[in-house]
Amino acid sequence: MRRVQEGGSELDFIFQQTMFRIKDPKASLHFYTRVLGMRLLKKLDFPDMKFSLYFMGFEAAQDIPEDEKERTGWCFSRKATLELTHNWGTESDPDFLGYHSGNSDPRGFGREDEENIAFVKDPDGYWVEILKQWGDAGG
Repeated sequence: MRRVQEGGSELDFIFQQTMFRIKDPKASLHFYTRVLGMRLLKKLDFPDMKFSLYFMGFEAAQDIPEDEKERTGWCFSRKATLELTHNWGTESDPDFLGYHSGNSDPRGFGREDEENIAFVKDPDGYWVEILKQWGDAGG
């Protein structure tokens, strides 16, 4: 995908993903699919390294290729996906306290006085900002 930057020159990249480390994929997948309405686009397992990647996005189900090889390429061409990284065993380790979210105090976002926004906390303690879509009445 080509993007034109200010001044007219082209850039050959997209913002493809951001990543959260998760403790329990079952809880995180439930949150991102059932609460936020995202869809699991692709799951990749790495048994030798004992971790899995879950790629989430807001794509229509009918647009997701059924062929696994095609689906992988398609997934990595989507814009602004969320990668959930699960290191195996953390979900059942009573001594594992989770990962630092990088923003345990939501005031760090600096948006306290704005209207039409909300924050929800995912199962791993990450704060997710919820905004009205542009063009919504009153937005």
